[in-house]
Amino acid sequence: MSLFMKLPALDDRFAATQRPKSSPVMFQRWSELLFLHWEIGVDEIARTLPEGLYPDLHEGKAWLGLVPFYMQNIRPRFLPAVPGISNFLEMNVRTYVHDEQGRPGVWFYSLDANQSLAVSVAQRFFHLPYHRAEMKAEHREDLIHYSCSRRSIPDQTTTFIYSAGEPLPTPSPGSLAYFLVERYYLFAHHKQQMKNLIGQVHHRPYPLVEAKVDQWSAEAIEQAGFNIGSRAPDHSAMSHGVDVSVFAIESVS
Repeated sequence: MSLFMKLPALDDRFAATQRPKSSPVMFQRWSELLFLHWEIGVDEIARTLPEGLYPDLHEGKAWLGLVPFYMQNIRPRFLPAVPGISNFLEMNVRTYVHDEQGRPGVWFYSLDANQSLAVSVAQRFFHLPYHRAEMKAEHREDLIHYSCSRRSIPDQTTTFIYSAGEPLPTPSPGSLAYFLVERYYLFAHHKQQMKNLIGQVHHRPYPLVEAKVDQWSAEAIEQAGFNIGSRAPDHSAMSHGVDVSVFAIESVS
C-alpha cells in the first residue's frame, strides 16, 4: 500500500456525483435494477485487485454485489438508438474500491450481457470483463423473472424472481445504502499496457424502493471466485431506473 494513498472522505464521494465538464461519449438507461450485497472479507477482496486499487470500506467492511438489470436506449452521443442492438440485459458481479487519490468507484469481476456487439465494444474500448450470455427477463404480473447463463458455462444459470416494494428514503451520505448504490466511477485494468483505467458516469441519484426477492442464486458469484453458499444477502434494494451519461475512460493519473 502506498504511503501517499488517500482514503475516500464524504467530500470525495459527493464530488464523484457531480457531472464532468467534458462531453459524454454515450447515453444509456438502466432499468429495473436489483441490488443484492453481501459482506465479504477485506482480505478476500484485496487479493483480487490490481496494484494501485484498494478495497473501499464502510465501517471497516468490504462488500460484494450482484446486480441484474435492463440496459435500454444505448446510443453514442451523435447517433440515435438502433432497434435490435440498443436494448439488452446485463448482470454484473462487483465490489467497491478506491484509487490512491481517494476516488471511490466500482471494480467489476464480471459483466454478462446478451448483446454480442455491446460485449465486443466494452471489451475493446473499456477493457471491462464482459461475457456473452443467454439471458431472459419476463414480467409476470408484478414479478420479474430474470435468468443468465454464460455461453462459456452453459450448464450454470443465475436466476432471480423479484418485484418492487414501497419507496425508500433517499440515502443520506455516509449511510450504507449510499455507499453501495451511489457509484459514479468505474475502474478497469488494461492487461497489455499493465495500467489501471478510470471512467465516469453521471445520473440523478437512484430512486430506491424495497426489493421483494422471491428467488436468487449465486452461480455468477461462484464464477467470480467467491463462495457465499446459501447465505442470504446482507442488503438489498431495487430501483426502477435512471438515465445515464457515460464519459470516456482514461488512465488513472
